[in-house]
Amino acid sequence: MRSFKTALRGGLLFGLLAAVSACGTTYNVPEASANHTQVAASMFAEEHNPATAKAGGRLSEAAALRQFLQVVSRVEPVAERFCKQETADRPGFDCDINIVVDQNMPVRNAYQTYTESGRPIVAFTLPMIQDARNPDELAFVMGHEMGHHIGQHMHKKQQQAMAGALVVGALAAYSNVGVDQRVLQDTMAVGAGVGNMAYSQTYELESDVIGTAITKAAGYDPVKGARFFARPEEKTNQDGNLSFWGTHPPDQKRLATVLATVDGINAHGGLTKKTSSQ
Repeated sequence: MRSFKTALRGGLLFGLLAAVSACGTTYNVPEASANHTQVAASMFAEEHNPATAKAGGRLSEAAALRQFLQVVSRVEPVAERFCKQETADRPGFDCDINIVVDQNMPVRNAYQTYTESGRPIVAFTLPMIQDARNPDELAFVMGHEMGHHIGQHMHKKQQQAMAGALVVGALAAYSNVGVDQRVLQDTMAVGAGVGNMAYSQTYELESDVIGTAITKAAGYDPVKGARFFARPEEKTNQDGNLSFWGTHPPDQKRLATVLATVDGINAHGGLTKKTSSQ
């Protein structure tokens, strides 16, 4: 009986790993060189210098919206062409990305979501638009959020959460035949969290890679734009919810990845996708 349970437990764990692995990334995230890392560290330190934070100021709402619309007019068509090109092997994939202003959220944020009909949306709040120091930052954040859609990250996270909940719940049930229902539900919730977080950082980096390609193709500077992610901001808002920097952690690795991606695009003419064996 013990050997059967051990084999079953091993099989379930293998199933979880297989399910999570199937939801991996599409593009290769380039390895940053020592030079990339050094330059990124310097940029990161500069962004954390109080003098840098004081440079520039918040634009008026009207000026910020004018700048935003100018960036949208350049980035949106480039991103949609990129999307169609990169998803040609996915029949019916929707590349009609709608970029909107969320006027209800009073904090700095940008996010990717879907309408009830499934149309992809990239939303910016007014504070986010006003605090962008230049068009390059708006363009990079825009490309990054579009990268989440092109990478199908929301869909993959849902699959991972489901796989994690089912497998961990099954392990708990088979390990303790008389397990309490509430305990089982709590265990499955933990499993969902584990599955959901499995690729979170990798998805952020992949979106940075895709965002770099889109930003560059639209004629903006992705390295200058990526500095927005390095700001020393709080990870939670006053209401305790995660801020933009809570869901998009600022670190030197992100900047180094952008630098490496730019060099890769210049050398190879575009991004590289993973092969089926990777």
